[in-house]
Amino acid sequence: MRGPAVKLFPDTADIDAIRQAARWGVLDGVTTNPTLFAKVGGSYDDVLTQICRITPGPVSAEVVAEEVDGMLREGRHFAALAPNVVVKVPMCEAGLEAIARLAHEHVMTNCTLIFSANQGLLAAKAGASFLSPFVGRLDDINEDGMETVRDIAAIVRLHGLPVEVLVASIRSPRHVTEAALAGAHIATVPNEVLRRMIRHPLTEAGIVRFRQDWQAVHGGARPTAASAIPQHA
Repeated sequence: MRGPAVKLFPDTADIDAIRQAARWGVLDGVTTNPTLFAKVGGSYDDVLTQICRITPGPVSAEVVAEEVDGMLREGRHFAALAPNVVVKVPMCEAGLEAIARLAHEHVMTNCTLIFSANQGLLAAKAGASFLSPFVGRLDDINEDGMETVRDIAAIVRLHGLPVEVLVASIRSPRHVTEAALAGAHIATVPNEVLRRMIRHPLTEAGIVRFRQDWQAVHGGARPTAASAIPQHA
């Protein structure tokens, strides 16, 4: 039996880009943060609500408070907007307490800014629904981001922890491939990387060649149902 495929979450607050991913059939959820919302403008709550209407999958909304009470206040507010909202909380002492308290209230959380397997383990123990290791930022300081993902995924698998590994800070299509091979459950992908995953020069050259071959035989006529069926002797 085929196992579940790695899930793809566009990392954006751009409504049009999210709708495009839905039309492609690759929209499993969405991650956002204050920086992404600043790029599109408008009300944080309104944009978040629109996204939650496009996908029934998890939609992460990030708190900006630094103390526990503020994180709880913002997290409860986001969670009340839609049933599929996930509260994104940073890895820190206050964040762990907020995650534990929100989990007790049955609010889904995404522990973000994870850079080590120990941080992932602590967040899972606190009750996080998702763990977000940042591979690109680890690579930036000459550490192996995917090694951290592999370690976290192995810990989750070995101990049967009820949490999903969501790879963040993805910089290239290769990162998505490596995340899937590392055993991650989810890759959160910027829109430009998602588009680059579609393209390949040989695919594009093949499309042009097939079109040229068709036109050489049929001119400008478009294929019909009858002409598309191979003729056998």
